[in-house]
Amino acid sequence: MANYFEKLIRPLLFRLDAEQAHEIGIKALGLGFAKTAFLTPEEVERQKQIFGAIERFGLRFENPLGIAAGFDKNAKVVNQLAALGFGFVEVGTITYKPQPGNPKPRLFRLPNDRALINRLGFNNDGAEVIAKRLRTNQRKCIVGVNIGRNKDVKNEQAVENYLHAMNEIHDAADYIAVNVSSPNTPNLRDLQSAENLAMLIGHLQKRNQELGSKPLLVKIAPDLLAEDIEAVVDICIDQSVSGIIATNTTISRGGLNTRGVERFGSGGLSGAPLAARSNDVVSTIYRYSKGKLPIIGVGGVFNAQDAFEKIAAGASLFQAYTGFVYSGPSFAGNIVSGLANILAERGFGSLDEAVGSAARVV
Repeated sequence: MANYFEKLIRPLLFRLDAEQAHEIGIKALGLGFAKTAFLTPEEVERQKQIFGAIERFGLRFENPLGIAAGFDKNAKVVNQLAALGFGFVEVGTITYKPQPGNPKPRLFRLPNDRALINRLGFNNDGAEVIAKRLRTNQRKCIVGVNIGRNKDVKNEQAVENYLHAMNEIHDAADYIAVNVSSPNTPNLRDLQSAENLAMLIGHLQKRNQELGSKPLLVKIAPDLLAEDIEAVVDICIDQSVSGIIATNTTISRGGLNTRGVERFGSGGLSGAPLAARSNDVVSTIYRYSKGKLPIIGVGGVFNAQDAFEKIAAGASLFQAYTGFVYSGPSFAGNIVSGLANILAERGFGSLDEAVGSAARVV
């Protein structure tokens, strides 16, 4: 299956503009292509049983692998992704009002680095439409909703904008992720400062409780300094945030093999070059919080060993996006079964035993 994708399908898709190829992939999933052509119901069920039910911030996950926000922005293929073996799907980033995002082209492949650069800019159908779509969907996995600020809203009005988005999607989400770390919305990352973040999360958590408390998580950038990460952790603990998603894409271009990368312009870099930095951030959060704050690790997961390193660094769950784009429909199944094998080979009796195992020994 993997060879079929790598030798035939991926070369065809990679001849197309990256965003066009992505849209074709979404349409193919929506038509049930992956479900009927790649995994039998028995295979899907077998993958769900590998880890059993995993308890995280009051939710039960079939397995620890999720698809990161940005892939299914408009919640159109949630169940199809679950059928491929993902234990949860984070849709979005969604904004209160629909918006087209940044001008095209805005998504670029770096095959020599197994990476992507995107400056999509929160292109989405808007909170009202996406919430309605989720409500009418008999979902087959945990669904998180990632929310962000509209581009035409200044940070001074960001709280109200986020609150409007939360009002729309709250009842349709299993958990809510607050995106303050995308590099593609002007000045959005300024919301990660201690003062701004404390105010934003305080208001969101109050509204969350009024609406009937759902797990609330914060997604942070990989480019923060250690002291900034620690300040975020302090705020999250103080505000009873359920967890941190680490990390978003990076603005760094250091160490890339791709020549002339500057021709792609600005945007967030994802994929293999982000793996080490993401793991460092996960470990920093795990150690500083003494393992008390659940972490969803994101960045550079291409195989089961990458997944294990996220878990060992301190992640309770992990997500992928770029690895899925490069690896195809067999990706989730290979990761989940491969991770289970690694845990068994290393003598871990459960996933929880492995969480933070590398961070604890330093």
